[in-house]
Amino acid sequence: MFFLMQCLHHPDQDAARDTHRAAHREWVKSGGGGSASVLVGSALWSDEGTGIGNFGLLKAESLENARAFAEGDPFAQAGVVSQITLTRLADGFQAHRIAERMTTD
Repeated sequence: MFFLMQCLHHPDQDAARDTHRAAHREWVKSGGGGSASVLVGSALWSDEGTGIGNFGLLKAESLENARAFAEGDPFAQAGVVSQITLTRLADGFQAHRIAERMTTD
């Protein structure tokens, strides 16, 4: 199954994001220890150009696995994340159109 993950961050988290960014990137590469595969993701920005969160397109066996990935992220573990939303994508989602995945399989 495929999911859109949106993680909104608490305000004024630039320093915390900087502190945990390397661990967050390793988490993404590992798929959270195998709980999900990240096809693509990026930071979310406000209209003013400040960081407000991150998103990812995930492949996971279940909603529970997708949630485990999102909640286990070092940003979430450090209290940077204020809200996680996971939305299942249509069964016909064409993941093969994303050439370079972020998670190494």
